[in-house]
Formats: sequence, structure tokens, C-alpha cells
Amino acid sequence: MSTLTSRQLDERTHARLRGRAAEHGRSVEAEVRAILDAAVGLPEQNFLLALHTAMAEAGGVELELPPRTESARTVDLS
Repeated sequence: MSTLTSRQLDERTHARLRGRAAEHGRSVEAEVRAILDAAVGLPEQNFLLALHTAMAEAGGVELELPPRTESARTVDLS
């Protein structure tokens, strides 16, 4: 991960960032990261979630699950 420092940020801009972050339930730093990610075109979902969504929209895939041959193991929680 890289670090980015932004100096001489206008107070009104910072106040709007705080408001926007509060609306989205995250910190100002997280809000700025989300804005930057969107600006450079990073996907909102990771590849596997996007693939799952695409497959669900196409009707999904039925996979045959093999039957269980062993009973569940007991767990000692003491």
C-alpha cells in the first residue's frame, strides 16, 4: 500500500468530504480512497463476486454435489 498526503486542502472541500463520508458511514480517509478508486476505474467488486453476479444473471450453473460418505466429526470445545 502507498501513502498519499494532500496538503493545503480547502476547508470547504474537507467539510464536504466529511459530510459525504458520514453519508456513506465511513471515515474521511476511506471516502477519499473510494473516490480515488472510482476515478481511476477500479471495479467495485472483486473478480469472483463479479463472476458470480454474471453467472446468476445468465441463469446460474448447477453442479452435482457428491454425497457425504463420512459423518461429521465431533469437536472438543473444552
